[in-house]
Amino acid sequence: MANVFAVHSVGSSIMTFLRNTYPANLDGRPMPACGFELVSSGQLAGDIEETTHLSLYLYRLTVNEHGRPLRRPAAPNDAPAPLGLDLHYLLTAWASNPLDEQVTIAWAMRQLHQFPVLDASSLSPEAGWDSDEVIQVIPAELSTEDVMRIWDALDPAYRLSVSYVARLVRLDPDDAGGDSLPVVARRFAYGHEDT
Repeated sequence: MANVFAVHSVGSSIMTFLRNTYPANLDGRPMPACGFELVSSGQLAGDIEETTHLSLYLYRLTVNEHGRPLRRPAAPNDAPAPLGLDLHYLLTAWASNPLDEQVTIAWAMRQLHQFPVLDASSLSPEAGWDSDEVIQVIPAELSTEDVMRIWDALDPAYRLSVSYVARLVRLDPDDAGGDSLPVVARRFAYGHEDT
């Protein structure tokens, strides 16, 4: 489990992995010079440089459907459950020519296919990851309509992109400083006393 910096850490770690493994040459042919950037919605508003680069955009966060442990409301001493999140990304190619655009995104897709797991050693440390923490990065199928809605909401025109989901990112609950919840009410029972 990790702290709230985990969401940023995952995206940053994916781009660091791609940047560090990007080859200068592949199969005897030079690869296009390529930059790697984790972007926000605000960065996608306006003019985007046409230099060859791949961007990773977190467009959606969801609570993981399998990571929702139930707490018993009548058991105040139960520790709060961690929040399990799925991070939905668009990996997008930016280039001024089709060769650079297609080669860079195809290479990135192959890398994420061959190495779909980020462990604690490849995740940036600011999130305080446990040593046994593992994040899976898997392709996500989006309908053409969903892709177009995302791009319609953004300022730049559509670019070649592919969607991924990073799961399961577990966020630690805040430590309230004690082992139990504070008392907010008391219950009294009224009855007849036997004499």
